[in-house]
Amino acid sequence: MQQYSSLPDQNSQIDARPKPLTIIQQLCAKLWLESSLNQLQSCLNDCLLSACNTVRSAGAAEAEIFQTVVQEINIALDSSNVAFTHCAVGIALFQGQETVATVCYISCSPSPNSQPPFPEVLTAEKKLPLRLQEVIELEDLQQLENQQPPSAWRLADDSDNLIGWLIIAAVPLSSDRESLIELQAKLRSQLMARSAKHCTTALVQLRHILSWQQRYQQFSNFNQELERTNQLKNQFLANTSHEIRTPLGSIIGFTHLLLAQGYQPTIERQQEYLNIIQSSGKHLLALINDILDLSKIEANQMEVQWETVDVPLLCINVLAMVKEKAANKGLRLCLELEPDITTLVADSLRLKQMLLNLLFNALKFTSKGSVGLQVAPKGVFVHFTIWDTGTGISQQDQAQLFEPYFQIAKAVDGVEGTGLGLAVTRKLAEIHGGSVKVESEVDRGSRFTLILPLEQEAGVGGDEGVEGAGAAKYSSSPLFFTPSSSVDILLVEDDLPNADLIQIYLDQLGYQVTWVKNAAQMWEALTHLDPAVILMDVCLADANGLNLVQQLRENLQYRTIPIIVQTAMAMKGDRETCLAAGVNDYISKPIDLPLLASLVAKYSKASTEVDGQIE
Repeated sequence: MQQYSSLPDQNSQIDARPKPLTIIQQLCAKLWLESSLNQLQSCLNDCLLSACNTVRSAGAAEAEIFQTVVQEINIALDSSNVAFTHCAVGIALFQGQETVATVCYISCSPSPNSQPPFPEVLTAEKKLPLRLQEVIELEDLQQLENQQPPSAWRLADDSDNLIGWLIIAAVPLSSDRESLIELQAKLRSQLMARSAKHCTTALVQLRHILSWQQRYQQFSNFNQELERTNQLKNQFLANTSHEIRTPLGSIIGFTHLLLAQGYQPTIERQQEYLNIIQSSGKHLLALINDILDLSKIEANQMEVQWETVDVPLLCINVLAMVKEKAANKGLRLCLELEPDITTLVADSLRLKQMLLNLLFNALKFTSKGSVGLQVAPKGVFVHFTIWDTGTGISQQDQAQLFEPYFQIAKAVDGVEGTGLGLAVTRKLAEIHGGSVKVESEVDRGSRFTLILPLEQEAGVGGDEGVEGAGAAKYSSSPLFFTPSSSVDILLVEDDLPNADLIQIYLDQLGYQVTWVKNAAQMWEALTHLDPAVILMDVCLADANGLNLVQQLRENLQYRTIPIIVQTAMAMKGDRETCLAAGVNDYISKPIDLPLLASLVAKYSKASTEVDGQIE
């Protein structure tokens, strides 16, 4: 019996046990807490799913999450079997670099008539009403977070950057059961703390979703741009292929006729064929120049040469260049120049290019009537208006007219282009600080107005012209000059047709041309030849022409011989590269023969004078 003497008596054990009602309350409270949090998580998941399926702003998506949190907490508090006091739940958002937070979201449970409309949050020193747009000091929020039990819980992102605070304000209820009050406080704190974690997690996930959506949109836009670029490329290749094949067909066809055995055309017919071949070649060159111009402009590598341009003279010359085409179509050309316009500062070559592009377009789309150029001052600008009585342009086509490679379905004369002329014209106008605008109605003609400033700001543009610009328009000088006295020319060229062309042309001018096709033959020729000028190609089979130039300049015997580079290198910087290597001058292929003749005459004369002084 002694072994049982240490046990408490039965009555003592019964008194120490929790009452059955308290156990049931605790179990119900735990069940309510988990159920409420599950419901909150389910609602937040719905918010995230909605954000995934629809494109929304970050602010709107975050607002939905904040509002969901305060509403679900309030619903949970109202539905509890534990008699919670009247309370309000709110979220105060914190703005970086500020010392306050603003209450932006709030949800209140129904209040008895005896309770104030806005529950208050209590700190050690003050009462803070919880209502919309209430501004709360950061110091007060920190006190609410640290006091026991807490009334505020921090919301932060995945980098621990403060977003705001989840706040609860409760009105105390009188109760003679201290255990119930403690249970209320404990459950409320657990619900708010875990709800704050759910809210923070949802915000982090939302920002990831929005980031992925933004990336998706960027990739989608990029893919659309790639598809558009690919379509433009295919359209451009198709147009360019047609544009190249058409003149090539003329060149090859008429060349075949001239070479055909048994076919003996008259001199007039031969001249006609040769004119067609030359015109087709110039068309191919213009196509290449348009492509290069557009590439240079888009790469911001176009250089312009500012000069004072005689406007009346330039306009007369431009109209003269299209006069024959207009006459062939029976069209009348008109020029209207206001007397106040005499000069402006521009790149004359590029101004001609812009006006010619617009005039050729007007002629292309006009079958009868007139095409005109009107020049008038408008304040500090000059308006060059090219008008026509042609087919006109629809509003739909006008919207795309200046896009690269865009073409109107069909020109009246069946002539097609590459769709680059207007794009180049607008970009050249913008380089000049101007613009191009169009007015047109279908079947009522068109008016294209090129607007340029009268003056250019100092420092705009480059000091030099565009490489290869001379290739776009051939010299108007006579094809053959009066033969000069016999002068030796050394031609270093590995392409037989080009070598034959240059040799035949210079032979007609009275020069003695020695042709070599590689570096080894050049050095061999120089042992017994004293040329007045060396014509040097750059890309040779066994050497780089610019390296040969440097070697010649380092050799005392040859260093004074003038060297002219004739090359297909016609991109930006190629001219400077050649001059830096030590050449005297530069000409790009296809060779402008009169220009070549003038350069050879210039340097061979200078070379002869130097030789005479030495003797």
